[in-house]
Amino acid sequence: MVARFLQKTEALGKNWFLSQDTKEKSFLYPVFDASGELTTAAEAVLETEFKGEKFRFLSAWNGELGEGEGATMALGFSDSDWPAWSFKISYKGVGAKRLGIHGVKELLSIIAGSLRPVLITVARNDYFEKQVFKDRPGVGWMLYLPRVLTTQQVPEARALVPVMATGEQGKDQQIGTIIVSVTDEPFSDENPEHVKIANAIEIRLVDQDLLPRYVDI
Repeated sequence: MVARFLQKTEALGKNWFLSQDTKEKSFLYPVFDASGELTTAAEAVLETEFKGEKFRFLSAWNGELGEGEGATMALGFSDSDWPAWSFKISYKGVGAKRLGIHGVKELLSIIAGSLRPVLITVARNDYFEKQVFKDRPGVGWMLYLPRVLTTQQVPEARALVPVMATGEQGKDQQIGTIIVSVTDEPFSDENPEHVKIANAIEIRLVDQDLLPRYVDI
């Protein structure tokens, strides 16, 4: 799965580094090797940082320093009686524009089908300050939830993309839905109309008890 992920995220950057306090420290720890697997150095840092903890996460930066080019991805895992993955992709400026709307949707489908996460979010870094609920994930540009959703449930969404996977009997079945707030351009928290749409979707989801709280993930 990691190799497929790298191929799809190459538009955001060919090299990914562990997110550290400074860029100099980050450059010391490449996340993936040539085969797309976690490097020994990155694995050692994570083992030390999260030793004995049930919740662990990998935060990686694409190493881009140019204005609007930076992007980060965070993969969280809860090692409990009900193991759960969550995934977050953040970008600065219009950094995700290089991947394209269809590319982002395809990337989310790969992640959802491979890891079966409890959620995936895609948004600009600063959107957190403008989302409605601070104790729940924001919609941002795109939000994946592992449930079937309809336009009747989320009429504010500009698109609802079904995510399919092969079931136990070898037949395709819908395992979740990607909720898209903006379809004609990358989402920007600096655009009031974009924020208004995302906020309206968040309220609609919470009213129907469809948007989980962080503590319940």
